[in-house]
Amino acid sequence: MAKAAPEGLITALDIGSSKVSAMIAQKGDGGELIVLGTGQRESRGVKRGYIADMQATEGAVREAVEQAERIAGLSIENVWAGFSAGGLVSDEAFIEAELGGTRIEQADIDALLQEGRQAIDPQGRMVLHAQPALYTLDGLNGVKKPLGLHADRLGVHIHVIAADGSPVRNLDLCVRSAHLEVKSIIAAPVATGLACLTQEERDLGVALVEIGAGITNVSLFAGEMLVGLKSIAIGGADITDDIASAFGTTRLQAERIKCFHGSANASPRDNHEMVTIRERSEVEDNDSLQITKAALIAVIRQRLEVLMGEVQAALKELRFEGPVGRQVVITGGGAELKGIADYAQQLLGRSVRVGRPRGLTNLPEAHAGPGFATLAGLAYFAAADPIDLRGVAPKQQTVHRSKGWRGLRRLIQAAKANY
Repeated sequence: MAKAAPEGLITALDIGSSKVSAMIAQKGDGGELIVLGTGQRESRGVKRGYIADMQATEGAVREAVEQAERIAGLSIENVWAGFSAGGLVSDEAFIEAELGGTRIEQADIDALLQEGRQAIDPQGRMVLHAQPALYTLDGLNGVKKPLGLHADRLGVHIHVIAADGSPVRNLDLCVRSAHLEVKSIIAAPVATGLACLTQEERDLGVALVEIGAGITNVSLFAGEMLVGLKSIAIGGADITDDIASAFGTTRLQAERIKCFHGSANASPRDNHEMVTIRERSEVEDNDSLQITKAALIAVIRQRLEVLMGEVQAALKELRFEGPVGRQVVITGGGAELKGIADYAQQLLGRSVRVGRPRGLTNLPEAHAGPGFATLAGLAYFAAADPIDLRGVAPKQQTVHRSKGWRGLRRLIQAAKANY
């Protein structure tokens, strides 16, 4: 019988379009995260990141969590769940308080954050994150730790990530229906960035492209925080469907062919290498079917070209350009396609690498690939448990606000400043 969960245990749950995965981890004495158990099941009832069949998804959640519990030898009661569907928006609010040249005390910062809670305007959406980002001292941007400094005016940029309410509530209900408490719902790009980007990359400026099964999230990080994001309704499952449709096979067989024989790059020898699409079956009276590897790669590249065109447009919309707009990290299950980093580098004209989860002790090799970056990032986020202004008591004060994309551009500029 599984033991009760000890104090400080973290359970991450990633509900994706192709798989539902769970991870049970615990902080070590040195602050490191030690993986105690993992579980994975085929996702059922999730389309483009949205829950379309509550009962089927609930069953997959139960099975994935139970598998992780059996391996860990523990029973868990709550999870940190990721939200990866489209509709995520990143915004920013700015508030400032007069201090009269006094030394900044913790009470001053707390009062400013209380005011910041009132400055959040989700515009009808549900707020997933509302976190203090960069502080300003007398107009100087990019201050991370204002405590103990003197200033006439202290300001703070508040980073807000919001989503359409109904999909988030469906996710919450699905997890609770599996008899699990939801500690928090985390925007997947925030978690993924923690797992596969270095602190220096997040500080200098980097674009994270997470290619999931049903959706691709493009996120921009600068000043160690997420400062912009955009979702594209194309993913790795679309490539699988293209293969199945082009060669008249099942999705399951098409996925296997993509994983074992697929590539984003073509070579002359691909014209001579044959791939078996279908074995001969006397029961169904079917002949065997073989194609050249070149034909398979042509189908894959046709969809990839569309996807990378959308990624390029998203990077342009997010103003990821100039000397800091060079590094791109590709992750997610779609990043496991052979040669995708080289292909993306050619089409995007930027330095590209594949991002994998890092820094977790005892992480199974099967869960160490880019397809599990979000799961690992959820554990990192839970361990850090950053300040969230939604938990700050409200206080009626007048604040100076800067909202919308104009404010977001100012935040990006501040984050990229050479401080």
